[in-house]
Amino acid sequence: MKRRRTALVCLTALLAAAVTALPAAPAGAEETEQVRNGTFDNGTDSWWTSSNVTAAVTDGRLCADAPGGTTNRWDAALGQNDVTLVAGESYKFSFTATGTPADHVVRAIVGLSVSPYDTYYEISPQLSVSGNTYSYTFTSPVDTAQGQVGFQLGGTPDAWRFCVDDVSLLGGVAPEPYVPDTGPRVRVNQVAYLPSGPKNATLVTDATSRLRWQLKNDAGRTVAHGWSVPRGVDASSGQNVHSIDFGRYRKRGEGFTLVADGETSRPFDIGTAAYERLRLDSAKYYYTQRSGTAISDALRPGYGRPAGHVGTAPNQGDTEVPCQPGVCDYTLDVSGGWYDAGDHGKYVVNGGISTWELLSTYERSLHARTGEPGKLGDGSLDIPESGNRVPDILDEARWELDFLLKMQVPQGQPLAGMAHHKIHDEQWTGLPLLPSDDPQKRELHPPTTAATLNLAATAAQAARLYRPYDREFAAKALDAARTAWTAALAHPDLLADESDGIGGGAYPDNEVADEFYWAAAELYLTTGERDFKDHVLNSPVHTADIFGPIGFDWARTAAAARLDLATVPSRLPGRDHVRRSVVRGADRYLATLKAHPYGMPYAPDGNVYDWGSSHQILNNAVVLATAYDITGGSKYRDGAVQSMDYILGRNALNMSYVTGYGEVNAHNQHSRWYAHQLDPALPAPPDGTLSGGPNSSIQDPYAQSKLQGCVAQFCFIDDIQSWSTNEHTINWNAALARMASFVADQG
Repeated sequence: MKRRRTALVCLTALLAAAVTALPAAPAGAEETEQVRNGTFDNGTDSWWTSSNVTAAVTDGRLCADAPGGTTNRWDAALGQNDVTLVAGESYKFSFTATGTPADHVVRAIVGLSVSPYDTYYEISPQLSVSGNTYSYTFTSPVDTAQGQVGFQLGGTPDAWRFCVDDVSLLGGVAPEPYVPDTGPRVRVNQVAYLPSGPKNATLVTDATSRLRWQLKNDAGRTVAHGWSVPRGVDASSGQNVHSIDFGRYRKRGEGFTLVADGETSRPFDIGTAAYERLRLDSAKYYYTQRSGTAISDALRPGYGRPAGHVGTAPNQGDTEVPCQPGVCDYTLDVSGGWYDAGDHGKYVVNGGISTWELLSTYERSLHARTGEPGKLGDGSLDIPESGNRVPDILDEARWELDFLLKMQVPQGQPLAGMAHHKIHDEQWTGLPLLPSDDPQKRELHPPTTAATLNLAATAAQAARLYRPYDREFAAKALDAARTAWTAALAHPDLLADESDGIGGGAYPDNEVADEFYWAAAELYLTTGERDFKDHVLNSPVHTADIFGPIGFDWARTAAAARLDLATVPSRLPGRDHVRRSVVRGADRYLATLKAHPYGMPYAPDGNVYDWGSSHQILNNAVVLATAYDITGGSKYRDGAVQSMDYILGRNALNMSYVTGYGEVNAHNQHSRWYAHQLDPALPAPPDGTLSGGPNSSIQDPYAQSKLQGCVAQFCFIDDIQSWSTNEHTINWNAALARMASFVADQG
């Protein structure tokens, strides 16, 4: 996935240093102190404060009085510039600090003292009055002599006092080894197995011959037993493993455990209730991602917040957004929609695939043999629109669809009918930051063919699904889809700039034949018109093998067309061939699942896990689920259901990648407002939030400091700083919502 970027911190220019020389090459393992006067023996020499902070040395410590009423962490700060950092060298960052009154949080950073104020390491400890010593090890990703050690004290309603001593940034230290706590060696789905579904586990062991296992109920009584199957070394984890199959046990219950090789698994249920909850929680996620509206604490206790990006100071708002310089001379109201991920950006290409997958979750319920439309019906999601006689899942998707329609270039303007690729801040912002507190200028980025076709596809799909509930909106959506299609045909090669990644993800896509195929398919399924049918049938994508190892995504959208052409009723010539192609893709994923010791339909080349691997596993499972809907074959149903095991705990790290599900679960996803790890006053991500999961490329500095040399499944860390392994996004959660709904339907 190529969408992400360098994390930035907004510090004021007055804190910048004008030093340009770069440091020499690494000097080996000799430890070298980079902070000057870190014990304050020479008073405040080498240290600065922002203009609103008063600081002096008291009892050998630097004590700073921070004002109340500031909005952002960086609104009050102290630090030291001209710090030298060497790329690839490990540093020990340590200090002793107190806070009065107690329980204030300081944001301690090592970063760049000049624009764009990149942050290379940060931590936000909660301080006590009596004081504590804090020590952290990280690896610098850059060479610079313009580094900075800083302590940010703002973002508090009341004034407080911060005192610090023994500040040190020691270079040349040995990297601190990171060894994740993986718990018991018996790895299970920590949430639930279906009574009539597959039940598999993975045992990590040195043993090479089979071992006895016992399934125990919540009273500790053995209710089933058998023998494990040795599988050898799993390439995706480097572990020697056995498989355990206890699928013959079908009785419902809670608190089961699996015992093997002297180890007892984490507990799990056998039943369907957890998937009914997850069906709803994974879809409820979108309400708290909404932009342009206040989030009701009554509807989401603990998640209430002011409306973001509506133009209330310091926020500049999305109601009258200009283009980047040179792109256009108009402004657009692009308020609303969902924030894409842990940042405040909104992207048409990622919004498109997310909306399609939510709409398809509903559309499947209308046509599939096990579909239950009422499960996501009116009143199911507790959103402001509940009670309007429209299925809540459609109401939620409408919030994003309205935004996508606003991103279309108006008539009379150059490139009319095309869609702007994205809208986000002019510069990156730091963490944490509520959407309502974002002070950055917002900008529209150039229209692209990919964005325009995303609009055409999702608007066309919406036109057929909303027609029973709002004929006027359905007609508006179809008109926008037709206009976008015509514009894309006229401008088939306007591509996103791969370097356009400041302030938001670039989302570049250099191949748009799949988007043309997808848009034509949705327009044909909605209208039945010959022109769209001909484009589908003549597209080289129509007969291509599109079900590859890493699955479909925002940049690989052909599967969206193929799955809908296979399942949405139509008179498409050769539709049986389309359906068979889906089944062939499912056969491939099923073979991958059966061969994998952790039982998942995902084995990328070289075991190089991609960005957002957790949702790619789920989207491959969607293909299996669709094959079941087409054929009724139980092997496809079981494969789709079993794919959830990895997501919910049957993996090398022995953790669930869904917040609130499983005894140990990811709950520190990278986010500016679900930022409890950095600010105790803010919430953790809501239950039902999917983490991106292992990413072999570990692009962010925090992951790089901990995970160098990691093997596939171990390229993950549940920390808010790790945006490359542990972010949440609207398209990843869409895959979770779709699969959770499918599994719940099988109960």
